[in-house]
Amino acid sequence: MNNRSRRSFIQKGMIAGVGLSMVDPLSVLAMKKGSKMQLGLVTYQWGKDWDLPTLIANCEKTGLLGVELRTQHAHGVETSLSASERADVKKRFADSSVTCLGYGSNYDFHHADQAEVRANIEGTKEYIKLCHDIGATGIKVKPNGIPKDVPWEKTIAQIAKSFNEIGKYASDYGQEIRVEVHGRESQKLPNMKAMFDQVTEKNVKVCWNCNDQDLLPPGLADNFNSVKKWFGDTVHIRELNVGKYPYQELMNLFVAMNYKGWILLEARTSPPDRIAAMKEQLQIFNAMIGRS
Repeated sequence: MNNRSRRSFIQKGMIAGVGLSMVDPLSVLAMKKGSKMQLGLVTYQWGKDWDLPTLIANCEKTGLLGVELRTQHAHGVETSLSASERADVKKRFADSSVTCLGYGSNYDFHHADQAEVRANIEGTKEYIKLCHDIGATGIKVKPNGIPKDVPWEKTIAQIAKSFNEIGKYASDYGQEIRVEVHGRESQKLPNMKAMFDQVTEKNVKVCWNCNDQDLLPPGLADNFNSVKKWFGDTVHIRELNVGKYPYQELMNLFVAMNYKGWILLEARTSPPDRIAAMKEQLQIFNAMIGRS
């Protein structure tokens, strides 16, 4: 190596060293682990009263750079939007560093009343088109129980059939159907597995939801492994430093399977400073990934 090359090599090394010194050490540790997971936000509580420009700005401020929009919230992203309004939403996200991951709907398919099931299917289809128009990649739906007066097998098959119908429809719009693990009985992992054993559409995925039922026998790891082959782009968590859910163990499982999706904060508390709280959650998340 000649003198000029040696000086260039040293200078580049010094610049790289200075750059790394300005990075959050917890983020560096997470990067060392090679994890592709990112932390984002569900507008469930902490973003429900922010209009769209404020929501995007606050996600940029805090480093939570993916967002799942919820229905009937202040950001107002609903099927009532005109074509030009949908294009404006798409542009706002495209001009920012925040990814619009999709829409968190309340559509469910467990009902004994078949007219209600059909209404939920058709409503989902309208929001699938909205997700496509705003540049999102998927919609969250859910089962919300298993009726006691209907045979278990019938309800499981009905839910799976509904998933397949909306999944097939969504594939034409490049959208993922994200099934939140939800509902008093339906959120038990053996019941979720029974549904997905009958799902045929490849774009219908499980959205892990961090419920207490995840810990029922045979335990978190076994329940996780029973459905992990169906995981999609999103996972829901609560505050990582609240409650007794074993989040470190969960992150270990995601890192071990090389999960590359978004871990979305569906916060339930009411902190006095949500911006500070979002930043704190990102620090905790990075530390957990670093320890995995």
